Amino acid sequence: MSTMIALLLVLSSLVGCAGETLTNVKNALPDLPPETFSFSVELEEYEETVRDEDGAALVECSYALPVMKALAADGSVLETAATEGQARALAAAETFNARFDPWKGNAQTLAKSAKEDRAFRNESGLEPMTYTDDLWCAVYQTETLVSVSGTYSTYTGGAHPNHILMSWNFDLEAGEFFEPEILDEGGDLREYVRSALVRQVREADEVLGEKLEDLYWEDYEDILADWLNYAISFDEEGMTVGFSPYELAAYAAGPQTFHLTYEELSPHLGPHGKALLGLEAASAGETAG
Repeated sequence: MSTMIALLLVLSSLVGCAGETLTNVKNALPDLPPETFSFSVELEEYEETVRDEDGAALVECSYALPVMKALAADGSVLETAATEGQARALAAAETFNARFDPWKGNAQTLAKSAKEDRAFRNESGLEPMTYTDDLWCAVYQTETLVSVSGTYSTYTGGAHPNHILMSWNFDLEAGEFFEPEILDEGGDLREYVRSALVRQVREADEVLGEKLEDLYWEDYEDILADWLNYAISFDEEGMTVGFSPYELAAYAAGPQTFHLTYEELSPHLGPHGKALLGLEAASAGETAG
């Protein structure tokens, strides 16, 4: 019996030591850092000229296109995915770039029309001309979004080129483009911005001493009320709503842009809108204070 008791004591001691050893090993393991990656968006210039058989320029295109790259934690460009997170990052970059890649095919598309137009002009004794197509972009990027504002200019004949304000907004976490209407989330953002735009028009009247309303179409307030369907972009200070020539006023008036600060917008945004625009932390700080 004494032998059996001694054996049990030894086994108990070994189990206790083993448990202590496993606990110590577990505690000694370093905390693995969460997988991190980031995104870099830079403008890349793309130019192309398409010529006719005799060497005459049919089309001249010039674009400054945003290109997104997914970066590993050390800043190197991700080429292949080794983890699920990296796969999502690469997919997001691919979705973003796919929106701008088609611009590189515009020259060949326009060349066909330009060639037909040139033949008509030669037969009619008209002055030959070269089609032009240009896009200039500006990029604003945070940890949560990328906002691209663009000015597009194209000339295929007529009194002047056509100028169009454009915008693209990308949710980095979701990996997809978003329409600014999601910022409203059933709140009063749409109505607040409408009233703010109308107020800016009237305040400008007082500063200039003349009525901007006389430059705008008669239904300009209805157009401003539909602001979500025009060019909307974001920068360090807030949101810009842009109207291209002809959209709010005659071509001679040029593009019309309105700017609202984040301070103005914040009370009218839902939780998702604040998080997307990076205002969530600021709001929490104000509440705590």
